Amino acid sequence: MNAHILVATDGSAPAAEAVRWAAAEAVRGSRPLRIVHVSGVWGYDRPAAGAARQDEQSRSILAEAARLATAQEPGLSVATATAWGKVSAALRREAAYASLLVLGRHGHGLTAALRIGSAVRALAAQPPCPLVVVAGAPAEPWGEVVVGFDEQSRADLAFAFAEADRRGARLRAIHAWTPPVFSAFVGGDLSLSTELFDDACAAAHETLQPWRERHPLVPVVEEAVCGGAVAALTAASARADLVVVGSRKAMLGSVTSGVLHGAWCPVAVVHATPVPAAARSQG
Repeated sequence: MNAHILVATDGSAPAAEAVRWAAAEAVRGSRPLRIVHVSGVWGYDRPAAGAARQDEQSRSILAEAARLATAQEPGLSVATATAWGKVSAALRREAAYASLLVLGRHGHGLTAALRIGSAVRALAAQPPCPLVVVAGAPAEPWGEVVVGFDEQSRADLAFAFAEADRRGARLRAIHAWTPPVFSAFVGGDLSLSTELFDDACAAAHETLQPWRERHPLVPVVEEAVCGGAVAALTAASARADLVVVGSRKAMLGSVTSGVLHGAWCPVAVVHATPVPAAARSQG
């Protein structure tokens, strides 16, 4: 059986949206769903004071989340669990054996929202497995997956192509090129700036080729823009079912952060370390 999808809930409306999205994704990929609620903090190897009340609240939150999932997807295999501790650390432990981790973009109430928000940032900076942050899902599918990529993309492109293939969707691959600060582009030499942009587009096109060959049934729309990636990906998200971005740093990058805050559809963050040129040439 395929590895399960893990979704976190805190009982909030955004978490409920994440549960419903995760349930649909579990059915689409023939995977079981595991719903977890992070409750309280540990102290001296035991739960904090008020553990009995927190347990009761956690059971109630989990029962409602499971009801939402099975009401939408009857017959779905659903398991629930309570985790203790700091949200990001607990979810990282829970996600160790998951194929996908799903979170809502905001939590419940001011305090919980700050906890969940910080968890999203911490997990997106270095996701333990592919992470999807649900910030609103289209009422009807657009039939398009969007991915932002550059010449060093690998895991993020693999994920995006696989998702498009599995969904029978089109893939819109967006390469955003920003001219060097001290390039001739700034100095007004348009011919040289055009040459630099064309070279960047050609390199981006070559990056996609191995993935096109592995997924020949996926229609690909290549889009190259001279400007910021956040604006291009956010605009494309308005007509997409999923946006895929890579996270390559120990801290959340500006592109990933900007897309997570501004996207109109769920965003998948895939951990992707830089790929050496020799490895890229082998596909």
